[in-house]
Amino acid sequence: MTHPTAHPSHPAAALPLPEAFVLTGAFRVVCRNPRYLEELAARGLKILLITPESYRDAAETARKDPDHPASLIDEIAYVDGSLDLDGSFTPGFAARARAWHGRYTLRGAYAVGETLVEQTGLLCDALGLPGPGLRATRVCRSKYLQRWYLDAFGPACLVVPPGGREDADPTVLNYPVVAKPATRHSSSGVVAVEDAEAMRVLLGEYPAHETVLIEEKATGQEYSVETLVQHGEPVFTSVTRKETTESGARTFVELAHSVPDPSGTHDAVLLDANRRMLDALGFRDGIAHSEWRVGADGRPCLMEVAARTPGDGLLALYHLATGQPMEPEIIKIALGERASYPAPRRFTRQVYLDHAPGVLADVTLDWPGVRPQWVGEAGMWPEWRPGAAGDPAALRALLVLKEAGARLGPLASSDDRAVTFLLDAPTADGLDELERSVRAAVTVVTEPETDADEH
Repeated sequence: MTHPTAHPSHPAAALPLPEAFVLTGAFRVVCRNPRYLEELAARGLKILLITPESYRDAAETARKDPDHPASLIDEIAYVDGSLDLDGSFTPGFAARARAWHGRYTLRGAYAVGETLVEQTGLLCDALGLPGPGLRATRVCRSKYLQRWYLDAFGPACLVVPPGGREDADPTVLNYPVVAKPATRHSSSGVVAVEDAEAMRVLLGEYPAHETVLIEEKATGQEYSVETLVQHGEPVFTSVTRKETTESGARTFVELAHSVPDPSGTHDAVLLDANRRMLDALGFRDGIAHSEWRVGADGRPCLMEVAARTPGDGLLALYHLATGQPMEPEIIKIALGERASYPAPRRFTRQVYLDHAPGVLADVTLDWPGVRPQWVGEAGMWPEWRPGAAGDPAALRALLVLKEAGARLGPLASSDDRAVTFLLDAPTADGLDELERSVRAAVTVVTEPETDADEH
């Protein structure tokens, strides 16, 4: 039967395809940043999501809740793959995206998290959509390709591919070194090693199919640089100071982010190195999140770079620091619209607390007007209204990222962190003072594991 609005001789051709936007990444990461969904829905675009198969049950349940941001998603495609298998998500991703291309006019695509960055780059390239570019998305997703393309910016290294561990000679590097599985994220599997013999032992502990990057350990304060790039030019860039577990452990789990860097001591050299690094990648359109260390000689050393939104609570920190959310500008860039973003006007910080290993029993906070919020691993983070530039220092929230009864072990990766708080202040000194006060007001209660817990 001919559609009433179609031309009689060309019924199908007369029907315009609905316009849509593709978001990709872990479902829980997308839901943690619901502003992307709200921004796209307000534009009248169909929202399509590609996410790993492991999120199917959680996603389908959430979509049935009219109060959940996931209810704004029009279609979800689930793809099989594994983070430790290079390119394993690509076949399923290509099949799902190709099917949508025949049913929608795809206006843009954006990778919210690390999982599908490379595949999203392929989609943008195939359809001529704004994106970081094939080189940027491929290289940013691979630690060993970063050392190949960006060798001038990083430490000396050795790439150990699958099947090459017997032939690898870890003595060619100066120790200590850092071992990194090449395709994982969230600091998973990243370990500092003191000598070549220990390195040989550690290589045998990684799965046989993984490529391992071994690099000489860079020292010095750690930073990240967040950059909004449009048509190959930065439209906003800022330095974040980081603190990690490195001082007391072999791991490198991030424990604090400060936006902007309170001292600004190394901003000029970091921004210069970051710009040259993005030029080397041919980075075109999107957001870049690069991680650096600045040694005693004042030279920045690139740890790694990602072609997607920074993780943890950094987007929330930028909102609190500037007074404006960053997500709408990211969507503008992905749609080819002119983007801009203001400079920070307040100092902000997110802090992750350490804990005693055991079973999480409770988290208490002695603070007027603020109570612990139990959001869980997959829960949505609340949104906070930014303060004016001169407002007093404020604790915005204390979030519990695990469920009561969860087992808490040592901090070996970002996924092991259980409690975090966010704060902001008009001055750097005020931020430091507030952090000390909040730390003294928080108690993370864990109990020893019992035989029942172990089973």
